[in-house]
Amino acid sequence: MPPSGKHWKTTAEGIKQLIQAGRISKSGKGLRYKRYLDDCPVIEMGDFWDDTGGTPNMRYVVQTSEKVISRCILMTTDPGDLVLDITCGSGTTAYCAEKWGRRWITCDTSRVAIAIARQRLMTATFDSYKLADPQKGISSGFVYKSVPHITLKSIANNEPPAREILYDQPEIDAGKVRVSGAFTVESLPAPSVMSLEEAAALDPDEKDRQDGFMSQLMATGIRGKGGERIRFSRHEKISGTRWLHSEAWTDEAEPRRALVCFADSSTLMDSRRISFALDEAGKQIPKPSMVIFCAFQFSPEAQTFINNANWPGVSLLQVEMNDDLMTEDLKKKINTDESFWLVGQPDVVLHKDKGGKYRVEVLGYDYFSVSKEELVSGDADKIAMWGVDPNYNGMDFAPSQIFFPMEGKSGGWSKLTKTLKAEIDPAIIGQYSGTESLPFEVDEEKMIAVKIIDDRGIESMRILRTEEAQ
Repeated sequence: MPPSGKHWKTTAEGIKQLIQAGRISKSGKGLRYKRYLDDCPVIEMGDFWDDTGGTPNMRYVVQTSEKVISRCILMTTDPGDLVLDITCGSGTTAYCAEKWGRRWITCDTSRVAIAIARQRLMTATFDSYKLADPQKGISSGFVYKSVPHITLKSIANNEPPAREILYDQPEIDAGKVRVSGAFTVESLPAPSVMSLEEAAALDPDEKDRQDGFMSQLMATGIRGKGGERIRFSRHEKISGTRWLHSEAWTDEAEPRRALVCFADSSTLMDSRRISFALDEAGKQIPKPSMVIFCAFQFSPEAQTFINNANWPGVSLLQVEMNDDLMTEDLKKKINTDESFWLVGQPDVVLHKDKGGKYRVEVLGYDYFSVSKEELVSGDADKIAMWGVDPNYNGMDFAPSQIFFPMEGKSGGWSKLTKTLKAEIDPAIIGQYSGTESLPFEVDEEKMIAVKIIDDRGIESMRILRTEEAQ
């Protein structure tokens, strides 16, 4: 008889079926149901994952195992769903979401993290899965492998066994290989819809934020190339100016005077603001040694304006601010070495071929040398990635060619090509690891934009026009 408070799991007829199937055995005064390993070749995943330790071939210091992220995505989403990861790192979540047919959004305050994730996604390959309904697309889900699951109920009732769907094993279309779908890289803060005159009338909170930025600049200095740093001994507010925030003196035996212009925390540093600030700087006595423009993001026109400006004896410096400076509760935790970065200038030449097509050549990435107090030419060996948009519209950078110089001829696109086993001219792929673009056509009314990302993750853009071609 069943123990007290228990009952048989099936009918008397069902018990006979189980006995005839050899699935009942005696155990003391009770009965036991006999299971076999091949009744179901898989087991349900529990909450103890003892096979996820370690991440091979780490690209980032805090990179998470792909297996962990994949399981989380498979447990909680369906194909076509949207996955959000607010701490991008090396892009593992976006990579896994792409792998399993999910849409994704990811973000990070680290420039290096964004650069690593972008390259990882651009050069990744994935299996192509069979769709449940090709007409409906990915929202219909995939065709998954399944296995029979023989149970006491199915034997007792003489029913065919149920089938367990293996959601981590979609059927693969062996004739296809996928690459990442189209994605964009967006930057915040977005351009302001206010006029410069409105933006100039700062509210008290914005003034307090800029005072905080200046205090942080005094504490950390500006990080340059190769460990160099501009440090300051004191600073003061400037009276009678709208666009210049303060003046500071370098911490040197012979201090140099610097004028500082901050963009608002919610707007780009654009060329008009720079022009107005330089007009005010030109009226200052004595003449400054440098004018420093600090912002979370510079418009491409602003970068070009700074690069082309010529003021003998005065250095115009472009300084990118760490996004953590906008987060009040993180200020105490900010790495004091990472708050302000000195942005370099792309050394780019535009060539026009006899056939009417154009080519871009990247000669290097020039940096302001703190010790020499001048721009120093740098070669291209520290350029992680660069791209060309031959039809730049002034807002969105949409590159038609992407290059990975630091990856060499064995990485980047070359690695992707070997994986795809595609019939691609190796000579062309080799060029995509270099510093000269392939020929391209240009709409004479549009601009040519070249964006460079250095080994620190710092981005800089250079805008070219066809009349500059050599």
